[in-house]
Amino acid sequence: MSGRDTPWLALYAPHRPTGMVPEFTDMLTLFESALEAAPGLPLLRYFDGGLSLHELDQAADALARALQAGGFSPGDRLALYTQNNPAFVIGLVAAWKLGGIAVPINPMNRQRELRYILEDSGAQALLCLDQLYRDVAHEVREAGGLPLATVVTSSALDWQTRNDERVLGPGPRLAVAAGTLDLLALTQAGGRPAPLARRPSAGDTAVLTYTSGTTGQPKGAMNTHGNLAFNAQTYRDWIGITREDSVLGLAPLFHITGLVGHVALALLVPCPLVLSHRFHPAVMLESVREHRPSFTIGAITAFLALMHHPGVAREDFASFKALYSGGAPIAPAVIEAFEQLSGLVIHNAFGMTETCSPTHFVPLGARAPVDPASGALSIGVPVYGTQVRIINDGNRDAAPGEIGEIVSSGPQVMAGYWNMAEATEAALFEGGLRTGDVGFMDAQGWFYLVDRKKDMINAGGYKVWPREVEDVLYTHPAVREAAVIGVPDDYRGETVKAVVSLKPGRQATAEELIAHCRQAMAAYKYPRIVELRDELPKTVTGKILRRELR
Repeated sequence: MSGRDTPWLALYAPHRPTGMVPEFTDMLTLFESALEAAPGLPLLRYFDGGLSLHELDQAADALARALQAGGFSPGDRLALYTQNNPAFVIGLVAAWKLGGIAVPINPMNRQRELRYILEDSGAQALLCLDQLYRDVAHEVREAGGLPLATVVTSSALDWQTRNDERVLGPGPRLAVAAGTLDLLALTQAGGRPAPLARRPSAGDTAVLTYTSGTTGQPKGAMNTHGNLAFNAQTYRDWIGITREDSVLGLAPLFHITGLVGHVALALLVPCPLVLSHRFHPAVMLESVREHRPSFTIGAITAFLALMHHPGVAREDFASFKALYSGGAPIAPAVIEAFEQLSGLVIHNAFGMTETCSPTHFVPLGARAPVDPASGALSIGVPVYGTQVRIINDGNRDAAPGEIGEIVSSGPQVMAGYWNMAEATEAALFEGGLRTGDVGFMDAQGWFYLVDRKKDMINAGGYKVWPREVEDVLYTHPAVREAAVIGVPDDYRGETVKAVVSLKPGRQATAEELIAHCRQAMAAYKYPRIVELRDELPKTVTGKILRRELR
């Protein structure tokens, strides 16, 4: 029976609303509609400051004008290398005003990772946190070979005056680096960009969001304007977000969850978005107490950190009407413990970078069932306009209860991978996205994630490809062989473990190898555990057997 035939779809149809009509085809029109409707709305709340929609518009205009002066044209890429600051949102809107593409970059990335994304995307401009420019980006830029024409830096202290050293570090703000422009100075000078000859359309790429894929090389998912606008509306309508609400920026904005479930959602409604630079449980709780947000979505590890922080109380969560979590498996016991503390149920969500955030939500107010066989908590049901198939190894539709690969189809599925035609062809299957995740649908229409078909490690919502960690390990002079796997972790869901054999006559400790990786990689990628062995298990052809190590 086909996953697109009515009898199969009817299993989950009772659980979800249908018939959503998209209101916007592109993010620039969506932003302009919000600006016209509520120019004075305090869209970004950032410590004791922030920006209204009108101020955001002016700041984005000023940045866009400076980018144009540097030769930025429609279709060009603006890399965003910052934390959860107003600068990130300013950069997004500025890119769209110029018909450009924003390239969000994880602020934990180091020189090697940053260079790869800048090179692969061909970014013509970079908006960078001043501390990250000093510590990381300056060295990458000085090495040359990049098409960067314009670099703009911004301080974490911009648009607020209270310097919380727990997250911003000690003051004062850094001096503007040579060869860069200062974002705050640009916005104070003002100015408007030249008008666009052609406005963005639904099929144009709005953001190039890098994700790890089946080959281990980071891929740029081409999330279109139509993708973002559709799933922003999915969040709004599924959860019932109105202008009376506000969104807590729990997830990082460079991640697809924060990009869509925070920024795009707040722009669409429009409603305030509460930002706190980066996640720190004490600071996040203070933001909740001060601004009283009503919705958020984030990794379950963030909710665990809030739940276990000293002094947290039931009253801290009283303003929320909905909490969602995605990006990592959630144990039913964690849901129960959080409910006992807060009185709120964390609802599951499921999606990927390639699907512009959600393809599945647990309906608001419903309780996700637990599969009695595996103990897995359901990831929900498909959202508006989305069809999901489970296919077996023969690429045939699986029956309800039968395990197979999840294939998602809908208006939120990416256009493809940037400059990777073969990878795009492999991922897009009969109009849907092969997720690489293994799961099943039960007889009532609930979907469950059983395992990952790929070897990807999911560490607290961040995806880590073993080959990338192995490549770094192999740069250590003592390493002969290395294999990286994910192992269960009570806090992160999974954590990274490396199994290593050393070259004859060479010495290295586990602590030394961990430190070696830590210097070269983002914090979530380096192995927390290293096991030294004389030999690693292999096939007869010499391929290391990761599955045996697991």
